[in-house]
Amino acid sequence: MKIKTLLSIGECMVELSPSNDNNFAMNFAGDSFNTAWYARRLLPEFWKVSYLTAVGVDQLSDDLVKFIQDAGIETNDIARIDGRTVGLYMIQLNKGERSFTYWRENSAAKLLASDLETLNEAMSSAGVIFFSGISIAILSKADRQNLYEALASARKNGSLIVFDLNLRPGLWPDTETMCEEITKAASYADILLPSFDDEAQYFGDENPQATLDRYAKLGAKLVVVKNGAGNVLAGGPQQDVVEFMPDVIDHPVDTTAAGDAFNAGFLAAHLSGDNLENALAAGAELSAKVICQRGALVDV
Repeated sequence: MKIKTLLSIGECMVELSPSNDNNFAMNFAGDSFNTAWYARRLLPEFWKVSYLTAVGVDQLSDDLVKFIQDAGIETNDIARIDGRTVGLYMIQLNKGERSFTYWRENSAAKLLASDLETLNEAMSSAGVIFFSGISIAILSKADRQNLYEALASARKNGSLIVFDLNLRPGLWPDTETMCEEITKAASYADILLPSFDDEAQYFGDENPQATLDRYAKLGAKLVVVKNGAGNVLAGGPQQDVVEFMPDVIDHPVDTTAAGDAFNAGFLAAHLSGDNLENALAAGAELSAKVICQRGALVDV
């Protein structure tokens, strides 16, 4: 493997999350960034964590870049685009379950893959590259193809590609397009991190094993099927299936970033050489800590 660098790709947004006094607290978050943020806290010092996105040249974008830097995450791969800014989303909670409202029409991150040469350069030194279904959903068709080409080249040159499928139909023109593009993107990855509830709803999988089997056929070395509070299933073409039962959290406060935290906990342990069951346990443990607090990025 190349130098120990985790490059995460996607969109980091302004987050407005409900606070205890019925107001909203402002932070920055986004699925692929959340994973990078937690991974930076878990990985050893000799690992470098970098974030690839695009922001504007306004004060809000400056604040976001500083926030990323203060988290110990490299910002060399963040493009600045005049006339664009940072997207925003608001969290609403109902008994710990979250729903989101988004404002991202002028988001600079939609242009993060507009230059293939820049993508190739950023990925050339990354040992591990992480992206998500949202990372590809916000892109134009042409820019999405740029990202696929860069991922294919990086994988060929020895990078480990990790994909959290994160199905968000509201970001796609229709469900059919979403399923086609998610499947295509999955074919470029070595590790896949689907969520069973989403896969059952949009692909018709009967159980987590069906999800694992379907994605294993696309060429991934390892498929980890997240399952909410249910058992996590992991395996691959040359990997025996492991089933892990996480502890039950009776009263979650906020499930925002539960899957992102699992990704970080799992990857940090897996990349550090832990066996599969221990890596699944690490992901579940971090996720459990996160959903017991408000917001996407919390102290753990």
